Amino acid sequence: MTMEDVLVQPENSELGKKSAYDPLYSPKKLFPIPRKGKREEIGVNPNQLPFFGFDCWNHYEVSWLNNKGKPIVALAEIVYGCDSPNIIESKSMKLYFNSFNNTKFKSVGSVEEIIKKDLEKNVGSAVSIKVTPLNEVTAKNITSKLEGESIDGLSVSCDIYTVDASFLKTEDKTIEETLCSDLLKSNCLVAYQPDWGSVQISYKGKKINREGLLKYIVSFRNHNEFHEQCIERIFIDIMRMCKPTELAVYGRYTRRGGLDINPYRSTKTSGSVDNTRLYRQ
Repeated sequence: MTMEDVLVQPENSELGKKSAYDPLYSPKKLFPIPRKGKREEIGVNPNQLPFFGFDCWNHYEVSWLNNKGKPIVALAEIVYGCDSPNIIESKSMKLYFNSFNNTKFKSVGSVEEIIKKDLEKNVGSAVSIKVTPLNEVTAKNITSKLEGESIDGLSVSCDIYTVDASFLKTEDKTIEETLCSDLLKSNCLVAYQPDWGSVQISYKGKKINREGLLKYIVSFRNHNEFHEQCIERIFIDIMRMCKPTELAVYGRYTRRGGLDINPYRSTKTSGSVDNTRLYRQ
């Protein structure tokens, strides 16, 4: 392991530590974490990904000063591909955005430009950024649940709360369906704080046993991984155990520090979803 590899380990970030807020713009607050290690852990070749997709972040606590020193408040949508070499540790993203709070920028465009530059440098690939001042925000779609049939009402007994892919089984029937659950919960890889999420699973192939799928989702309850890593693990476990011909896994997590993270992974290159917020987001 090189010194560079050591520096980008999550435990070397400010996550889970008392952190000072920089009073002025500070790109050094961003802390990239390579995707490679966790992908190798679940059997994925980082140079030949078995999925396509993206990570979509929504930030609800964006603010800076205009040229007269008057605060501007805004929302931000950040999207980058799952083929980026790195993710951004979420607390570092919060600290980075907080460094804008007392910094003057001449326009929304200049804010977007600098965020795009800084994030692309750290994730190692193209980033889409849209910053919208609050007075320009139009009503966004908010829904009670992800599209698809919820499996949360199934009567199952659960007593395993560490990931167990053996619950994933198929039935002797070919089907195309979309299932969803709001019972996904895992813990931060470093701070062990709870991450609450909803997951949507769309697939074509042998019917996945729903009771087993729900018990599998519940088995993440005490699992320690970042949001993006959990969704990729779910994708890989379903592909390995159930062998669907098509698969898409979409996670929408509740916000922490003003940020929510919503990873999407699919076997289709053209797969996409709307950035529609759930009620609890």
